[in-house]
Amino acid sequence: MAQEPPAQDQMHYEAMAQEALRGVVKTALRRAAAPDGLPGAHHFYITFKTEAPGVSGPNDLLGKYPDEMTIVLQHQYWDLAPGETFFSVTLKFGGQPKRLSVPYAAVTRFYDPSVQFLLQFEAPAGAAASEAPAAARADDKAAIASNVEIDPDAPNVVSLDTFRKK
Repeated sequence: MAQEPPAQDQMHYEAMAQEALRGVVKTALRRAAAPDGLPGAHHFYITFKTEAPGVSGPNDLLGKYPDEMTIVLQHQYWDLAPGETFFSVTLKFGGQPKRLSVPYAAVTRFYDPSVQFLLQFEAPAGAAASEAPAAARADDKAAIASNVEIDPDAPNVVSLDTFRKK
């Protein structure tokens, strides 16, 4: 008896799951943007692809990290604006406030070490540059946390995509 080939996922469940989990990031940022800010000891490490379409920031900072950067939202961040498809925030680097705009599609990791909560994403290839507004793509918009150290006690995450049958 011949074995049938595995059914193809025409519903694109992986993409739907990734999008739903990016909604967790959006909701967390909306709570952090509220007048009370981050509750308790919560703080976020957000890693994103610097070359992803729609990411904007000063060329000198983005150029230092040709693949990925991590920013930290903890005590000193301003004007956090989580939109529908991207977020913007102002952080200080070398004492200078700088603005960063990142599409959620560019986020590859979201970590709240206060509760050991971690989400890891695959950055979609060819995400539309139109996800961030033209004003957010200007050169004067970035604040990338340089020299950020990730907690060595953080959980290790292994992507299971390598082991999945396609």
